[in-house]
Amino acid sequence: MTEPLVPPQETPPAEGSTSSAHQERADGGMWEHPMVWVSVIVAGSALIALFFVFRMVGL
Repeated sequence: MTEPLVPPQETPPAEGSTSSAHQERADGGMWEHPMVWVSVIVAGSALIALFFVFRMVGL
């Protein structure tokens, strides 16, 4: 007796997974928007650079 053919997009019944579905990914929190952190780093670097520029001009 032959087994019925299964379409390519479907999983054959014998090979199906018995595990539960994956949980939905939690909100990334503060890492969800990396451009915010990049802008904070760039702004901090610019402030430090300006400190040294004003210090050189003041001499």
